[in-house]
Amino acid sequence: MTRAALSALLSHWRRRPGQLFTLLLGLALATALWSAVQAINAEARASYDRAAGSLGLQRYDRLVAANGVLATEDFVALRRAGWRVSPVLEGRAILGEAGPPVSVVGIDVLSAPPGVLPTALAAEGGDLTDFLGEPGAAFATPELVQRFQGVAGLPELRASAAVPPGQILTDIGVAERLLDRAGEVSHLVVLPDQPFGQAPLAEVAPGMIREPGTEEGEVARLTRSFHLNLTAFGFLSFGVGLFIVHGAIGLAFEQRRGTIRTLRALGMRTGRLVWLLLAEILVLALAAGLLGIGLGYAIAAALLPDVAATLRGLYGAAVPGVLSFDPVWALAGLAMALAGALVAAFQAVFRVVRMPLLASARPRAWALVSTRALRGQAAGGVLLLALGLTIPVIADGLIAGFALLTGLLLGAALMLPLVLSMLLTWGSARSRTPLAEWFWADTRQQLPGLSLALMALLLALAANVGVGTMVGSFRLTFTGWLDQRLAADLYVSAADEAEAAAIVRFAEGEGLGLLPRASVDLPLAGAPGTLEGLVDHPVYRANWPLLLRASQAWDRVMSGQAVLINEQLALREGLALGDTLALGPGWALPIAGVYSDYGNPQGQAIVALDVLGQRFPEVRPRSFGLVSGGEAEGDRLRARLLAETGIASGAVIDLAQVKEISLSVFERTFAITGALNVLTLGVAGIAILTALATLAAMRLPQLAPIWALGQTRRALARLELLRSLLLAALTFAAALPVGLAVAWALLAVVNVEAFGWRLPMHVFPASWAALLGLALLAALVAALFPARRLGRTPPAEFLKVFANER
Repeated sequence: MTRAALSALLSHWRRRPGQLFTLLLGLALATALWSAVQAINAEARASYDRAAGSLGLQRYDRLVAANGVLATEDFVALRRAGWRVSPVLEGRAILGEAGPPVSVVGIDVLSAPPGVLPTALAAEGGDLTDFLGEPGAAFATPELVQRFQGVAGLPELRASAAVPPGQILTDIGVAERLLDRAGEVSHLVVLPDQPFGQAPLAEVAPGMIREPGTEEGEVARLTRSFHLNLTAFGFLSFGVGLFIVHGAIGLAFEQRRGTIRTLRALGMRTGRLVWLLLAEILVLALAAGLLGIGLGYAIAAALLPDVAATLRGLYGAAVPGVLSFDPVWALAGLAMALAGALVAAFQAVFRVVRMPLLASARPRAWALVSTRALRGQAAGGVLLLALGLTIPVIADGLIAGFALLTGLLLGAALMLPLVLSMLLTWGSARSRTPLAEWFWADTRQQLPGLSLALMALLLALAANVGVGTMVGSFRLTFTGWLDQRLAADLYVSAADEAEAAAIVRFAEGEGLGLLPRASVDLPLAGAPGTLEGLVDHPVYRANWPLLLRASQAWDRVMSGQAVLINEQLALREGLALGDTLALGPGWALPIAGVYSDYGNPQGQAIVALDVLGQRFPEVRPRSFGLVSGGEAEGDRLRARLLAETGIASGAVIDLAQVKEISLSVFERTFAITGALNVLTLGVAGIAILTALATLAAMRLPQLAPIWALGQTRRALARLELLRSLLLAALTFAAALPVGLAVAWALLAVVNVEAFGWRLPMHVFPASWAALLGLALLAALVAALFPARRLGRTPPAEFLKVFANER
């Protein structure tokens, strides 16, 4: 009996291969988009783990200076007082003639915690005397070793898989030379099992702060919000794909109601029948999931280079641009496919369990939905919308922001069928001809069959409008901010004191405006931050992008009476103008202004350069801006500067290059969101296609009377195309305000929580028109095949409708 029942159930797919293709395609696409996002996130997190785990230092407590400056003498004093600590020096440097900076990490091999030194150092390095002596040795990835092959002034580079991409690991003495930071220490690692009777930290080093260790690296913490945003987009794409699966499974169950009734009448138990149906779904989901994982791998491999550029540009995270296969995300994608199929099939299976034995076998899935059912679904949408709007009011954080987005999108999707039904009823009431009245009424009757596809289209369109508005607003704000922030003709980085002095002499000899900058890393409001020193120059007063400013803000800052802070620090700590910010022991200044600082994940403050120099005499300006005072002449200045100072060409960047690099990073930052937008819209278009193709075979009873009254088959086909375009246009009209609400939530809630800055919202009607065109094109393409099939339906098929009782 079981074999016969299984054969009867599977025969449905043999007779309707189009439905089988629809089901497999929908689930495969949903799994592909979800798996692609998870593969990208897994690759990035693996890179963070390698970066943090190559030394394993993040697990240990560390000591940092309250004023941001540590020296070798501090390490010596703590060791003499009985503290078991080990120094670490970290920094970024441009090595060689050109190319992006690399991360240099210097450790003290002799005092480092046990097991910190990577196995590769002992296995590949052989004798550690090479690592400690002159000129020293360093370890890096094979790519970096090849890049710096033959570059003078570098230690012997050895390839090691234990070192993360973009990083050079060496002895702290060699790191001092590469970074030109002699005698400096970034932080001290506190070893476990400290001896008893050691002097208290407050007595030995009163300016020290002890920070607890963590299993998560700093880069992983900074990029957590980025990956959470990416995961949310992947989940949205997965949900849109599930609309296809839900519709295909629901239709297949409805079309097999007669088969199910017959099997039960022949004596098959309901429980066994349900298990057979579930087994069928799981087998199909397994096949679609495997296909989706393969597609997801291809999508992730294509998008990963842009994601790597994004993470490197925004956070300085070194992520390889080549994707490796990880069974974890593959199994997770397969599990999502199985779970998604079961969720999509739950309602249909539940109807089988509740169906009376002698229930009618006529299909009901696409029957006209009653007004009461539509109102119930819309009421659920209103409830979700209300919950989404309420949660951010009573809770903070990214989860609250995503709850708002979920409520907006799902609430609007559930309300869409009722809204469309009301619009179609309104259109029908204003019809002037019988054919027009039939068209509106028939369109309303098709809503149950098309509602899932239209809901998927609304989600895709709203996401496109929301993300597109956010990206466009960011682009306008970012380009304007660059014009304010980048006012010099050339930007030069000095490798040492001699190069810095040569740059100053060149600027004075040419009569150029000189904008030296120096900075020191130190805690701001209890979190890692940067204190920067600027000179008093008209360029800064005229162009620096202050969002809020007190009276005589620049005069007070340059006289050492106040400080400027970036927007991230102000929002994170709730600071306002006039509040006091502690900058070190015995040093606190009132806040005179808040400036925009897009792309910086940390807090930053600005004081006068001479004030910074008084507090931190060891900090010298190494970054300079050169202003000609006339029209930009970057190429000529660059050539003379290189000729007269002899500094490396890679250390000089003109204004056009800085903007080009910055905008390139910006464009690549949002490349993946644009790609996912297109893919999600494509999935929604496929949902419309599958729904229309499925309904086409069931539409003859509604179309035959109209054909019999004199309408040609081609006229009916044109009406089908018009119906698809009408529904797509109405769905776009409903999606537009939802998308704008999503954009507001992204800019005012999610973006503030994730990155720490708020952006003004701009609208882009031209992009809306383009998106409307894409939606109409997708609907037209989706309806083209069913309409063409209708136009070629033999008249005998229409006549058969009247030959049967209905």
